[in-house]
Amino acid sequence: MNAAADGFRRLQEIARRAMIERGLEPDYPPAALRQLESIQSPADCCDGALDLRELLWCSIDNDDSRDLDQLTVAEALPSGKTKVLVAIADVDALVGVGSAIDQHARHNTTSVYTAAQIFAMLPEKLSTNLTSLAENQDRTAVVTEMVLAPDGSLLSGKIQRATVRNKAKLAYNSVAAWLDGKAAMPQAVASVAGMAEQLRLQQRVSQAMKELRHEHGALDLRTLEPKAVISGSEIVGLEQEVANCARELIEDFMIGANGVSARFLDRSESPSLRRVVRSPKRWSRIVEVAAELGETLPAAPDALSLSNFLRKQHEADPLRFPDLSLTIVKLLGRGEYVAEMPGRKPPGHFGLAVRDYTHSTAPNRRYPDLITQRLLKAALDIAPVPYGEDELDELARHCTLQEDAANKVERRVRKSAAALFLSDRIGETFDALVTGAADKGTWVRILAPPVEGKLVEGMQGLDVGHRLQVQLASVNIDQGFIDFVRV
Repeated sequence: MNAAADGFRRLQEIARRAMIERGLEPDYPPAALRQLESIQSPADCCDGALDLRELLWCSIDNDDSRDLDQLTVAEALPSGKTKVLVAIADVDALVGVGSAIDQHARHNTTSVYTAAQIFAMLPEKLSTNLTSLAENQDRTAVVTEMVLAPDGSLLSGKIQRATVRNKAKLAYNSVAAWLDGKAAMPQAVASVAGMAEQLRLQQRVSQAMKELRHEHGALDLRTLEPKAVISGSEIVGLEQEVANCARELIEDFMIGANGVSARFLDRSESPSLRRVVRSPKRWSRIVEVAAELGETLPAAPDALSLSNFLRKQHEADPLRFPDLSLTIVKLLGRGEYVAEMPGRKPPGHFGLAVRDYTHSTAPNRRYPDLITQRLLKAALDIAPVPYGEDELDELARHCTLQEDAANKVERRVRKSAAALFLSDRIGETFDALVTGAADKGTWVRILAPPVEGKLVEGMQGLDVGHRLQVQLASVNIDQGFIDFVRV
């Protein structure tokens, strides 16, 4: 076995070990595999569902994605209004509550994506086939309808069940390059009559939605998440996903659909699982970061003021804005799931500047979305709620913990991959940004390639957001350690 293949196999072993150490199951249990053998076809649509297969549905996702959770389509209405439909794969139709596959998904709560291996929440036979909204296949779906005013504000929203058919499987980067006038129209767009006009309409309405959210204080944060570039079994580089108009289009529609889902459950007097980012605990440091850049933020947390500050900084220095975004993300703190019961006021989402927000748009990949789908279907059918109050509270805590565990696994493997990639660059000097400063240590992120590590010498007087030069001192591939010293 050559060195490159040996390094990749080493990463796979690290990924599996990290899953187990964090309490996640890397393999499907025998009972789940037996259940999987009994599932041979997609779910049939329920009685009374709409037939929406003739609409110009499309999916936009990563180039290599096959677990397609959502489709979108838009229709221009009189007076400048627009109707947007978001179809979400009906995973619950094949994965029942309490089934063996469901129990595995409930334990892990999310798919875990690493450079070495993807640990999918659901078996690929489902997530990339029978429950995926695959191109040119009839599939059952839960559809969110939004009627939007010209300024992007929501005039009405509803939930319905339908049969849909994906007319075009599209990719973020090629669609964005075409919409921005930097590349030719993708063949998958050109081959479907009316799809080009459809996408331009979706882009216009999504931009209005985004602008309105920003006016209400939504934060424009664009961090860099390095991804190992694999050729065969060798890491040949580290690259980062860059925001573009196609990614933002899907993001805007999913945020809108999640809001409609939350409000529908509230109107139905149904419990829900909300996603929240509470008011930041380190706001004082955010104020200091703004002051270092010549700007003033109020003493009390204020999403609109922070949003305006971030937008101004992005316009002034777009190349370094991801570094500022990373600093703010660290200081805001992580999100969490909370169970929301009828009549109880939800805490809202500070970073999105929305009060009503739940995860509902990726049930192939996230268990909270599958929970929400079951709650929505129960409300539509006027059926008993599938989860009790105490159970939903426990699920909220469990999903938060497991999501955090999954993030740590992904981060661990990213660091091991980065350590492997940097293993022959010991002693080199890099520009860096402080991303964490606490009693347990100081962390920095070098800018090129975008890799985070621990500062083991020279951390005195540093805080999140400070810039410095560092030298790569050592790496430990198995532990994912990357150590720097201050120059």
